[in-house]
Amino acid sequence: MDYIELKNPKNNSYAKIYPHLGASIQELILDKKTILKNKNVIDYHQSFSSAILFPFTGRVKDGNYTFLKNEYQLELNHIDKENAIHGLIYNKSFHITQNEVIENNAHLKLEYLETEKNQGFPFKYHIEAHYILSEQGLKLTVNIKNTDSTPFPFSLGWHPYFHTNDLYNSCIKIASDKRFSFSDDMIPNKTLDFNSEKELQIKDQKFDDCFKLKNNKVCFKTPNYKIEISSTSKENYLQLFTLENRVSLAIEPMTGLPNNFNNKIGLQILNPNENYTVSWNIKLK
Repeated sequence: MDYIELKNPKNNSYAKIYPHLGASIQELILDKKTILKNKNVIDYHQSFSSAILFPFTGRVKDGNYTFLKNEYQLELNHIDKENAIHGLIYNKSFHITQNEVIENNAHLKLEYLETEKNQGFPFKYHIEAHYILSEQGLKLTVNIKNTDSTPFPFSLGWHPYFHTNDLYNSCIKIASDKRFSFSDDMIPNKTLDFNSEKELQIKDQKFDDCFKLKNNKVCFKTPNYKIEISSTSKENYLQLFTLENRVSLAIEPMTGLPNNFNNKIGLQILNPNENYTVSWNIKLK
């Protein structure tokens, strides 16, 4: 089966998850309102739509980094920029471990166990993705366990594209005082002051920007719906990206800055047998 369908008992909320595309969600309807809609918009392997990003978010410059005095070279899967991009699990096949309705909420758990050490990230790990669909929201919890005998560096993120037929009249509200500028190859190179007191009106703006958030909440408002996106992470970064066709906005919560295998901003280390868990919530307001 290519995908799994989740529905609440009232059949007014719906989700479509693809186990063989990194356990990514490709469609989400909450209370009959379309929130995520990626089909036929752009190819998944170009957009990484709703991909879970691990062990790194965004790009790693030239695909190389140093950890514990050892040098590593990741595959350059963003050839035109000669960088590694969006982690290693976006195209992995996950196994389903739970698919049931509990107290009016649809639950789906999927897992992936890395047993073959990647040349650029030669560490073993286990990942569980747990989706909970309710009438008014979706919760995605990701748990990472280090199953190797040595520690490894990591950051974690999510890459959903939020659909709207009127991006021009949509807006986003965040709490941030820091924005990061990027080099031509989309590597963060400078920290800038940013004033987030007012809503960001999308209008004709093109976004490919990253922000350091002061809290764990983001509000996105379109003419059709208003949602709040929240995270359980202690440190929160946010990437915004607009597609050329202007039918959606990528709102990407992350635990660290792109290229943090090198710049170390938000980078974490997971020791053997330790776990790291983060939850992202989408709530219809």
